[in-house]
Amino acid sequence: MTQKAGEKTSQAVCLLTEIALGPPPAPGVGGWRGYALRGNALFCRPFGDAFGSPWRQAAMTRQRLHELRAPRLRRRLPRAVPNLRALLLLALLLPAVAGARTPCLKLVFNRYCLGGDVDVLAQQVPPDLRHDQVDRVALIYYEGRERDYVLAWRGLVYKVLRDHRIASQLHYEDLYRLLRDKYGDGEDRSSFPAYAHTPGRKQISIRRGEGRAVHLWRTDAGWHIELSWTRETGLALAYIADDLDAQQTAAMESGY
Repeated sequence: MTQKAGEKTSQAVCLLTEIALGPPPAPGVGGWRGYALRGNALFCRPFGDAFGSPWRQAAMTRQRLHELRAPRLRRRLPRAVPNLRALLLLALLLPAVAGARTPCLKLVFNRYCLGGDVDVLAQQVPPDLRHDQVDRVALIYYEGRERDYVLAWRGLVYKVLRDHRIASQLHYEDLYRLLRDKYGDGEDRSSFPAYAHTPGRKQISIRRGEGRAVHLWRTDAGWHIELSWTRETGLALAYIADDLDAQQTAAMESGY
């Protein structure tokens, strides 16, 4: 055993000695501190009593330590075991409590946790840009030609939006087919002027700001999808947490 390994072993042994057996046998000594392991002898340097007595050296063999303190150890173990079980139970419950506070409604694009903690996400997946404004946070990620916007309110992600830099009728229809095949027909909320009867005229109306293509898919899991193509936002695919979005919208409209 190396010197460092020996020191670590002796520290662990002396610390467990104090927890299980209480104060050391020397009178006026407050606890086992300062450690050295030499041969079969365990040296535990006391840290002094409440009156600040100087550090002293106490030593005994492992065998002698066992003979002196074994009865007391047996008396203390029944109380130590339930405490250990309580600590283990607490360690198991803490992650579940944290998870219950920030549930992941949907793992969007296999990266972003909708409804989750935005700071945790920023640590796990560092953004290219970050903007903070009072209760609101925006994380921006560059994904090739696309950009992903993760929007949070009061620390929780309420929207994940992918901005498709190439906006065209063909691209919109490709995305629509993918979503329709997975989530069904959804709800068409598009709006076009009377002259926009063909795909080409619809595209022209969108670029003029006179028309907009919007399709919605709702789920029973507390989130929905919005595929939109407008002059203001371009071609965008958004995943939105229903309750969080409603809360942040109400807060924004109230002016507070």
